Amino acid sequence: MDWFARQLLDWFEINGRKDLPWQADINPYRVWVSEIMLQQTQVATVINYFNRFTQRFANIESLAQANIDEVLHLWTGLGYYARGRNLHKSAQLIVENHQGQMPETQEDLEALPGIGRSTAGAIRAIAMGQQGVIMDGNVKRVLARFHGIEGYPGESKINAQMWQHAIDHTPATRTAAYTQAIMDLGATLCTRKRPNCADCPMQTKCVANAKEIVHQLPTPKPKKAKPLRTARFFIVSLPNGATLMEQRPATGLWGGLWNPPERASETSIAEYLAELGLDIAATDHHTAKVFRHTFTHFHLEVEPIYISLNTQPELQVQELATRWVLPAHLENNNEAIGLSAVAVKLLAPLATSPTK
Repeated sequence: MDWFARQLLDWFEINGRKDLPWQADINPYRVWVSEIMLQQTQVATVINYFNRFTQRFANIESLAQANIDEVLHLWTGLGYYARGRNLHKSAQLIVENHQGQMPETQEDLEALPGIGRSTAGAIRAIAMGQQGVIMDGNVKRVLARFHGIEGYPGESKINAQMWQHAIDHTPATRTAAYTQAIMDLGATLCTRKRPNCADCPMQTKCVANAKEIVHQLPTPKPKKAKPLRTARFFIVSLPNGATLMEQRPATGLWGGLWNPPERASETSIAEYLAELGLDIAATDHHTAKVFRHTFTHFHLEVEPIYISLNTQPELQVQELATRWVLPAHLENNNEAIGLSAVAVKLLAPLATSPTK
């Protein structure tokens, strides 16, 4: 065990977080769910989602047997919904190909949808007592600063350096504690903004600290302007509170989630209503304030158009991808459906409307 690992473990014994929900009743399933949820999401946000998810789906079998709508419903608001879809698909594959038991090799773990090199390493290290190696955002930050690695970590050369250091530092014993410790160090002391170098156990040998370049590392990704897209969303509602919703295709943006119908920004209200066989004169409608929703690779300008109908028309909405959704379907029950963050925002005014 090298100096880095010893220092980190000594610090963790006194200062590490040991009361996070996924640190109780540790098993491969709970570690897996937590690691997937923690990808690009803060611990404080994940805690409630993790508790609700594991209360409903206590093990791999229950997740595998679930309806994808319910899985995505419990994921609503957490973002990066492909993570939830991959969890569900992987659970089914584990039941089908591994007798419901999480595979134990790096290769078999990485073969599952949504599990990469780092997630597989975390599952092996924390839940299986193996010498698994991780590389999440916190670890990248700690290693970049400690070793003074300059260059964007997304570049293959820099990424390879990071992984080699991670491998070199990961001990053969107490690997679970080490894995949690290095994540904790990045989350609590070696933070992206306002790092607390004075209390860091690595400060005496930290290259970035010695060179006074802590705030410059890791090197950020070169900025690139995000393109802007626009769309109109038609929120059609009935007196009983039912709203017309469309399900996105299983793959792609918002895969498997439900939204109010989305159309091109040049689609007029009359044109959309004609799709439904309705006359614009027979409806009450208004356009709400445009808002922006930002994705990883682009911005979306959302123009909401609210349409109220007095009676339910004879629409051809029996297809799986289109349906009238009652308020009960938006709650946490067996009929619940997964909503995009934009859908949640668009539907919110209906819940507070005095006419509902």
